[in-house]
Amino acid sequence: MTHVLVVEDDLITAREIDAALRDHGFDVTCSGNGRDALVQAIGETFDVIVLDRMLPGALDGLGMLTALRAAGIATPVLILSALGELDERVRGLRAGGDDYLTKPFEFIELTARLDALLRRCVAQGPARDNRLRVGNLDIDLLRRSVRRGDRPIDLLPREYALLEYLAQHADQVVTRTMLFEAVWNYSYDERTNVIEVHMSRLRRKVDGEGEEQMIHTIRGAGYVLRSPA
Repeated sequence: MTHVLVVEDDLITAREIDAALRDHGFDVTCSGNGRDALVQAIGETFDVIVLDRMLPGALDGLGMLTALRAAGIATPVLILSALGELDERVRGLRAGGDDYLTKPFEFIELTARLDALLRRCVAQGPARDNRLRVGNLDIDLLRRSVRRGDRPIDLLPREYALLEYLAQHADQVVTRTMLFEAVWNYSYDERTNVIEVHMSRLRRKVDGEGEEQMIHTIRGAGYVLRSPA
């Protein structure tokens, strides 16, 4: 059974999330503050964490998330927040969040997003604590190095950031807007071709001569990283 840690200080909201996730078949543990939740997340094994952005006390949601990643815990985290502005969403993702859901939200969307996070983790395999794997593409998150099979791939920092984001969303279409927010930290401008330029260079390095294509352009939508058939 999937074990979920819910970190939410509002008792009513916590109870509603708990009920919705249990109805969905999850095993749920709840915590009301960042310090206790951090101890639980480090000391126990959870499949996914639902984390409120605004928590009472000295350790808020982003503080807990930063401490969690610094401790080497790579459990996927979905951030819940009433702060829906672009810069706040980017802050949450850059702090180590895997997804960001703005309050108020529908519980059916919450469970769908958690299911998607769990599917990605299964696809990446058990070594997700410090690596991302998509097919024969291996990304070492600690060393920030990339290999495809036995072939090392030398990437510039922006190319690496693009590939890491694509791998985190493997088999999902990633829009240009999403890439600008996550990698360039500003809103997408349709007049620029900077993404196309970087993606072309990245594709040449990842999809080497004689190798099956992994980075695909979805016309009118964006890009997707897929494991070779």
